[in-house]
Amino acid sequence: MSTTTAEAQIKETVTSNPVVLFMKGNKTMPQCGFSSRVAGVLNYMGVDYADVDVLQDQEIRQGIKDYSDWPTIPQLYVKGEFVGGCDIITEMTLSGELDQLFEQNGIAYDKDAAAKIREANAED
Repeated sequence: MSTTTAEAQIKETVTSNPVVLFMKGNKTMPQCGFSSRVAGVLNYMGVDYADVDVLQDQEIRQGIKDYSDWPTIPQLYVKGEFVGGCDIITEMTLSGELDQLFEQNGIAYDKDAAAKIREANAED
């Protein structure tokens, strides 16, 4: 697979799925802590998302970094737009920004679960 093919495949994936997580492993068996954290948030919030295991394809693994101009995996896309990696998604979850992003884009998620994540992580 050439770079352009990898890029075309990535573009097709992020534009044809409302929510996509490029990760190491998959949503049921993440292969790294950062991927596990982001997948865990999405799973807990009941978000329907496509998962792409970058470990299965070296071209996609490098291609997604070039596509987003972001050096690390995981990478979350909503409605074709790159949202961020683990730290950004964690911050957005705790601040409520992720909820707003999902609402603005018509992505279904469990509001109670999102609130529980924030309660569990609230600093005294």
